[in-house]
Amino acid sequence: MSLQIIIITGLSGSGKHTTIKAFEDLGYFCVDNLPVALIPTFIELCRRTKENITQAALVIDSRERHFLTEFPPIYEQLQHKTDLEISMVFLEASDETLQRRFSETRRPHPLVESFDNLLESIRTEKKLLAPIRDLADIIVDTSEHTVHTLRQYFVDEFATNTGSLNMNLTIMSFGFKHGMPLALDLLFDVRFLPNPHFVPDLRPLTGRNTEVIDYMLTFPEVTETIDRFSDLLEFLVPRYQREGRSYLTIGIGCTGGQHRSVMIAETLCERLRKSGYKARATHRDVGKR
Repeated sequence: MSLQIIIITGLSGSGKHTTIKAFEDLGYFCVDNLPVALIPTFIELCRRTKENITQAALVIDSRERHFLTEFPPIYEQLQHKTDLEISMVFLEASDETLQRRFSETRRPHPLVESFDNLLESIRTEKKLLAPIRDLADIIVDTSEHTVHTLRQYFVDEFATNTGSLNMNLTIMSFGFKHGMPLALDLLFDVRFLPNPHFVPDLRPLTGRNTEVIDYMLTFPEVTETIDRFSDLLEFLVPRYQREGRSYLTIGIGCTGGQHRSVMIAETLCERLRKSGYKARATHRDVGKR
């Protein structure tokens, strides 16, 4: 059995400690702040240990002073090993969120001694880590997450993982009036479809309710939209997979994120599952008014 390694990295204050705890709960062997030079040695020790370690998660970030220069070539070499499944999770957050978190915890930013203020430190680190971000398989913006929701996100994302990093698809419904999600790979805007919000009996419901689903399916354009989106995804997803992508997040947006986007996301998710993909539907704005 091949060894699966998840590299967790990203901006200071973006939630790496919470993320590694989630992987620990899932049974991964976890190491925080491993020196870059020790990654190959760690992998070799995992193979030799009697504990039969098959899954490990490592936090590696800018606390390690050689991270920016030494990590990219080492990561590239490891990606070419046929007996190793390795992927990278990059965590980020908005400047405002990171400022608030550092203010609340009163912990110093790693770069604060080199710059005049916290905001400058945050923005500088973002620029320095941009090449690392480009290598990531999955990028998670944690701005809207709490400690609990971030942990649950990774538990849900990796709970069904059996050691193979096949394509994991997330179909996320949302409402444009609440702001666009920041980490989408594909986006479908369904605001052109008939809106159940204007039907009084349907307004309190969501796109998961049978009444809303039946109402929307009375419109031929809804069925055609679902068919055309499904055909496009059946064409695109294998090509993303061919490029080595392990994760793909597809956004479905309507005005409020209650009816149309939810119904379309659930339907597309079910079709992708029937095609053999690991797909899950999430609804960011259900319940918001």
